[in-house]
Amino acid sequence: MAAGNMKDLEKRMQGALDALKHEFAGLRTGRAHVSLLDSVMVESYGAQMPIVQIATVSAPEPRSLSVQVWDKTNVKAAEKGIRNAGLGLNPVVDGTTVRVPIPELTEERRADLAKIAGTYSENAKIAIRNVRRHGMDDVKKAEKDGDISKDELKKSEDEIQKLTDDYVTSADSLLSDKQAEIMQV
Repeated sequence: MAAGNMKDLEKRMQGALDALKHEFAGLRTGRAHVSLLDSVMVESYGAQMPIVQIATVSAPEPRSLSVQVWDKTNVKAAEKGIRNAGLGLNPVVDGTTVRVPIPELTEERRADLAKIAGTYSENAKIAIRNVRRHGMDDVKKAEKDGDISKDELKKSEDEIQKLTDDYVTSADSLLSDKQAEIMQV
């Protein structure tokens, strides 16, 4: 298979891993991290927008987030967006700042988060396998069209499979790390 095509497949598989890392960052582990609020959408100026477009999010303490809203008319909207995001967070308004305490996780909630992490990982592995399928289809078409020989087809299929296995292993490794982090008390 042409080196450019392999680079493209590798780039797309890496994109699936990057998306997995981003999803994992949004899973709450009992510690404050600014990425916890990445998925929060706020109704502001008549449109839905991410909270980071109307405020600065910081983690001044290990168990709390601080959302400094730039325009005081958006404070209530930011509070409502955080409350309605389904993150289990209970924000408190303090002037133009919204304070978000991060509660301790129960054992049941930790198990639920570990399952959610597993689902995210499985979705990433499906995306990686879809990239593999497209790559395999491309080399089979090239062989059918006479662009490559059967030996080159076999070699390309082996390269694609090895690349896929490496990325699936990476996704599994990320999952085990995240589950260990979630279950850590």
